[in-house]
Amino acid sequence: MSGSLDLSLLPAPTIVEVLDNETIVGRQKATFAALWQAVRDANPSLNLPDYDVLMLETDPIVIGNEAESYRETLLRARINEVGKANLLAFARGGDLDHLAAFYDVVRLPGEVDDRLLTRVILALQGRSTGGTAERYQAVAMAADLRVRDVIVYVVGRSPLIHVAVYSTDPNGVASADLLAKVDAALQDPTVRMVNDTIEVESAVLSVVNLSADIWFLPDADADTLTRAEENLRSAWATARALGRDLTESWWTSKLMIAGVHKVKATTVGDIVVPPASAVSIGTIVLTNKGRAF
Repeated sequence: MSGSLDLSLLPAPTIVEVLDNETIVGRQKATFAALWQAVRDANPSLNLPDYDVLMLETDPIVIGNEAESYRETLLRARINEVGKANLLAFARGGDLDHLAAFYDVVRLPGEVDDRLLTRVILALQGRSTGGTAERYQAVAMAADLRVRDVIVYVVGRSPLIHVAVYSTDPNGVASADLLAKVDAALQDPTVRMVNDTIEVESAVLSVVNLSADIWFLPDADADTLTRAEENLRSAWATARALGRDLTESWWTSKLMIAGVHKVKATTVGDIVVPPASAVSIGTIVLTNKGRAF
């Protein structure tokens, strides 16, 4: 999502401790050995043996120690989960709903966690009432679940604010009714700055055709070519977004599935996409150059 903070780049939270069950077992063994020795020293008349806690795995003391150590590991792991549930980077489901509500963001019907998380981050980044891009992005995404991505931009020194909507509909083209809903949300007097003129539009869609020569390994089956194309289309359907360039190195790598030896693009160069545009793959022509050896 445009302008969104990448929470994966944050350092690991110190509230979450790294657990090692074997370390806990070793500590418990040492504690038992010390206590046993203390009892022997304090009560010599009992003639207690020099107990070896490293005896057989079937020893009752060993079994009890390992069971208690495992229980402690599970308890501390649960404490880790509770701590992580209070952090945006890890909260999911109902935990994320409660964190979102704290920032006045409510999950839309059918909205998945990742999208809700994006809206929470945008809401935080756009807390200023000064008509920031993030604020307008957050409002646009809250208008309808069909808004997959949105970018806010100006052209040169023009005061006109463009809001380009990338839809979940086929090819990302936003329908007229979706644009109307987003526009109504942004034109609300409580949202739009008095001096802002906002124009809502569908993201410009470019369709590009790709072609490449492809060589196969000796064990490649007859369907390898078809699977390679399907893999590329599936990967781009997931990665495609506003402003996302379609680079030659990226799309040729998606053709390198099992059974493929080499791919050489015959479509020249990278497809550079402007910030308010999204690119769709049209035809994919793969020329079978035979077995590599």
